[in-house]
Amino acid sequence: RRSGRFVQSDRRRTGGASLAWSSSLRETTSSEIDGQISHLVQYRNRVLSFVNNLLPPSVECSASVAEDLIDKHVRSGCKTGVDTKPNTPKSKPAPSQAKPSAHKESSSSLAPIFKSKRTASSPPPQTDGPERDNEPPTPTPKRAKTSKQHLTDAAPLAERMRPKSLDELVGQEHLVGKGSLLRGLMESGTTGSMILWGPPGSGKTTIARMLASHTDATFTELSATSSGTADVRAIFEAAKAGLKLSGRRTMLFMDEIQRFNKAQQDIFLPYVENGWIQLVGATTENPSFKLNGALLSRCRVFVLEKLTDEQIETILKQALYRLEPTTPHTTLPQIPNSPPSSSNSTAASPDPDNTRTITWPSHPQATPRILASISSLAAGDARTALSLLELVLSAPLTIDEEKLLESLRRSVSSRYDRSGDDRYDMISALHKSIRGSDGSAAMYWLARMLTAGEDPLYIARRLIVVASEDVGLADNSALPLAIATYSACQTIGMPECRINLAHCVAFLSEAPKSTRSYEAYKKAEEAAQDSTIPVPMNIRNAPTGLMKELGYGEGYLYNPAFAHPVHNEFLPIEFQGRVFLPPTGDTSEKIWDERLLMKWEMRGNGGKEWEGRKLQSREGKPSGQAEMKYEWSC
Repeated sequence: RRSGRFVQSDRRRTGGASLAWSSSLRETTSSEIDGQISHLVQYRNRVLSFVNNLLPPSVECSASVAEDLIDKHVRSGCKTGVDTKPNTPKSKPAPSQAKPSAHKESSSSLAPIFKSKRTASSPPPQTDGPERDNEPPTPTPKRAKTSKQHLTDAAPLAERMRPKSLDELVGQEHLVGKGSLLRGLMESGTTGSMILWGPPGSGKTTIARMLASHTDATFTELSATSSGTADVRAIFEAAKAGLKLSGRRTMLFMDEIQRFNKAQQDIFLPYVENGWIQLVGATTENPSFKLNGALLSRCRVFVLEKLTDEQIETILKQALYRLEPTTPHTTLPQIPNSPPSSSNSTAASPDPDNTRTITWPSHPQATPRILASISSLAAGDARTALSLLELVLSAPLTIDEEKLLESLRRSVSSRYDRSGDDRYDMISALHKSIRGSDGSAAMYWLARMLTAGEDPLYIARRLIVVASEDVGLADNSALPLAIATYSACQTIGMPECRINLAHCVAFLSEAPKSTRSYEAYKKAEEAAQDSTIPVPMNIRNAPTGLMKELGYGEGYLYNPAFAHPVHNEFLPIEFQGRVFLPPTGDTSEKIWDERLLMKWEMRGNGGKEWEGRKLQSREGKPSGQAEMKYEWSC
């Protein structure tokens, strides 16, 4: 019968590979196949008949029968006239009173199987009297773990506590909250290709898996750190073939997609553009810099925010709630910001009125202080927070809280990436603080970078730029000091060179500022884009007689030869009269904003009036100075 089924299925098959053993039956005639099927059916019937003769019929009888006569009684069809008395003397104990050795001897026969017909799930027969009290309790058999359970148990706590639904997700309300754009797209099943950009542990992978559960698509997950373009191409070809056969699309979640260079990212373009796959990329770095512009234009970009300390603490409490023995692990309750209280010393339940005095019955190490410290150390990373919680739960119950906190602090590494956005954001903050003459803020950002492990030479190079760009002509000693600071960092190194950097940062912050040279060069650079404009003849070099005859240098006035100033035309005709470097004190191109000036006087100058107001009132506002006007509204 099995042979016939496979042959018939092979006949219906229009394409694709068939079973290897059925290929030999393709050329056989139908009569031969029918004969083989008939032979197999007859053979099966003979086997079943033989087995039925070996085993007695399965019957159910409530008669009291001696153990050695059970087989005879069953074969007679449980007739009442058959002798059921034992052939042994009366002094022989009954089966229920026999010694354990007697049970072992009789266990080899088939007859005891048919004493009663009972399902595996039914409870064992109960007896009354002293025998029941003397019987040891039957241990509950342990269910063997499956391979999937082994993998689940081996997963870290952060993976086991991953939310399964949008309602369980903590944070990112602007994306998955009620009425948000992404939630609406997920519920409608029309998400399309997208890029999830956010810091580590903010929920990118979790949201991607939830997207797959809300769409009728085949979900495939890859990481650019361990996969190459060959793996991606194989998935794309399989997705294209599956779309042709079943009409079902494939959703590819590519974690750390920024690890692919822009040339490798081109592999996504045709499949995303034609809609053959639904790409969900996750990145921790700015996609404007790390992703191909063509790919970026074909995907929506959703920005995930760093989780707050309160949200991290909520995640920790939810994890503890699920780890409680009395709590079912299939549900994850919403805990606003309070740990579960203990009723009857065992049950755990949320109690918003007690947030600092409640402990977890099964995990006394997780004190409110420990949870608050983990939330702070995690720095918005839920994965790091759950890893720290797992470390806390594995600690001995007798460990001192202070020692546990110290261990947690040492286990957290700095998340400062020299190639990521954090580095450029912090150096930008340092530069802007110096430009704004805020020495306190500049010193803070300097300390942030150095304590995170930044190269001091990288900071010193930026200070050289600041000395010319922002201080400039206002204090010409700034540039030599910045260069000396760079040399000191090279010679001394960390940690002593941090003092040299602090010296330079403080000087540049308090120095007067002038961008005249910087702004002048930007204007000149813009004008110099046209490289076809010739040099005026009067200022050309004329080292030979022929060049002098051609008019090179004609009309040039040598300034040192005159006792008074003389005028030469140094600019091309197209730019004659154009001013690139304004004179000192010229504010004609500066913006006057009364509202911002008053704000600075109140917050940045201690409520004192700016000295420049008096100068402006005496000299009047320079002609051509722009004034910003704002409409005031409540």
